[in-house]
Amino acid sequence: MRTELKENEHVFLVIRRHWLILILPITFTLIGLIIGGFIGGYGFIIPLIPFLYLLYRVIERHHDIWAVTDLRVIDESGVISLNSKESPLDKINNVSYNQSLWGRILGFGNVQIQTAAEVGSTNYEFVEKPQKLTDAITEMQEKYKKSQIISQSQELAKAIAQNTQAQEETDITAEIEKIFALKQKGMITEQEFIDAKKKLLDYE
Repeated sequence: MRTELKENEHVFLVIRRHWLILILPITFTLIGLIIGGFIGGYGFIIPLIPFLYLLYRVIERHHDIWAVTDLRVIDESGVISLNSKESPLDKINNVSYNQSLWGRILGFGNVQIQTAAEVGSTNYEFVEKPQKLTDAITEMQEKYKKSQIISQSQELAKAIAQNTQAQEETDITAEIEKIFALKQKGMITEQEFIDAKKKLLDYE
């Protein structure tokens, strides 16, 4: 995968297009080899072009992936250039797949992802192991939701603790001001003021 991961992001699954997309270039290459064999001599040149086409499609399939991480789904393609599209897990509303009879036998199908973005939905065709991709997205969504709930709970607990501490500090300050006022009025001695202040600070 060539897309740069974010901090603390981990890849859970990588899926490619099914090998069936290579059937056509493989067929052209075999036909070229047969024709070149009959011609002989410089006939080896004939299958060269379909072979290069096959090689390109193999490399293209290698780079044409869908990666599921704990933050997003990455749709990555391109041989020389890099085309990358991402769908954040919290923006995905629904994910589904469908397989024809041949798709169930050979292990390929189409996956549809519906997001809250303006695009609406994205269709991925000839996906290898479509159910595995769908299940991985659903599982990562559940884990992401749980992690968000835990994170929010921790932030709330931290905020409550900070507010409680601030309130306690305010109360202690108010108490010190009260006994200081008593000392100023001569109602308690300097030593009594010091002892009372020390008791309050030690309690803190």
